[in-house]
Amino acid sequence: MNRSNEILHAYLQVSRHISEKFRIYYGKLNLTYPQSIVLAILEADGPMPISALAEAAGSANSTISGVVDRLEKMELVQRTRSDSDRRVIYVSTTDQFREHFAKFKATACDRFSAALNTLSPQDAQAVERGLMLLDQALQSEEG
Repeated sequence: MNRSNEILHAYLQVSRHISEKFRIYYGKLNLTYPQSIVLAILEADGPMPISALAEAAGSANSTISGVVDRLEKMELVQRTRSDSDRRVIYVSTTDQFREHFAKFKATACDRFSAALNTLSPQDAQAVERGLMLLDQALQSEEG
């Protein structure tokens, strides 16, 4: 197997493991994987317009808009019009989401941290550096 295939295979394996963890934790909350991704992004990065949320999730605006619609009906996210530009609408998590799901989020983060803590500090730093380099390479290839 050539080097690029080995890296791609390793990335896909890690991505699969993380996806499974998301499905397990958020599945207990009766949320789909796309819904869990949207909520995780909003929790990590704060309120943002649909277009920025779609870009962060790697999905189309229309797809994310539908996910947000369903989450809004569940009262887990809300849309708020920008004070500075009334055309812009931000999506954010609600107090209900933060209250009810904080323990699940903490559990998922604790598990991820525990997995990383099995690595030496140097290996953890190498993983972080490698992922950052891969992200930069993929972005430069797109641009």
